[in-house]
Amino acid sequence: MTREIDLNADLGEGVTDDAGLLGIVTSANVACGYHAGDEATMRRVCEEAVRRGVAVGAQVSYADRANFGRVEMDVDVNVLRDQVAHQVSMLVQSALAAGTRVTYLKPHGALYSRVVHDEAQARAVLDGSGRLPVLGLPGSVFLRLAVEDGRGAHREGFPDRAYTDEGTLVPRSEPGALLEDPDEVAERVVRMVSAGSVVAVDGSEVAVRAESACVHGDSPGAVAMARAVRERLAAAGVPLRSFVEEPA
Repeated sequence: MTREIDLNADLGEGVTDDAGLLGIVTSANVACGYHAGDEATMRRVCEEAVRRGVAVGAQVSYADRANFGRVEMDVDVNVLRDQVAHQVSMLVQSALAAGTRVTYLKPHGALYSRVVHDEAQARAVLDGSGRLPVLGLPGSVFLRLAVEDGRGAHREGFPDRAYTDEGTLVPRSEPGALLEDPDEVAERVVRMVSAGSVVAVDGSEVAVRAESACVHGDSPGAVAMARAVRERLAAAGVPLRSFVEEPA
């Protein structure tokens, strides 16, 4: 296999070893303060990303630190647009101070799932994020609207999450939604690259033509999981490279 893939993780959330993950991944989804993190944490992650040559992306969320951004909210679209813009601007300032820049945007948690099908909220996230390339679920309204706007729209796969037969993620509230065996997760990444698919919970094969694979930074053993994924990809001859251009 020669098709390259990006490896991303959620960072700056205060629940994992950010430096450890930044030594493994090629793109960092940095929490922008609304579900986790703060300006000092953003700055530290950006500085380490510069040292490691890792691309920095804004991970925007509902304003819901109490629930880690994992509860769906009905937010006025104008409010959501402004909240996204605020989050992006905070990370932009931290990135500039660290000598890098924000190169993409990815929604977090419940907002990520909502913009798969909610056109109004998807539009609000896009409108609040300027012209940044976006990372999202294949087949989502979010990516479709980004393409229609002429923006960079990149497909993401989740080797550590269970899939439904419709190609969406099994909700975290359901048993088995999060996979924790590093060997299983690593094998799923290789399958995404080689076959462009994953096996859903009902045993069917679901197409996942991903440009980036996410290993959740808040999962138990996140660093070990990411390392196993990277090693398995290397053994399979799959180069790792950020899906966006290299950071400045």
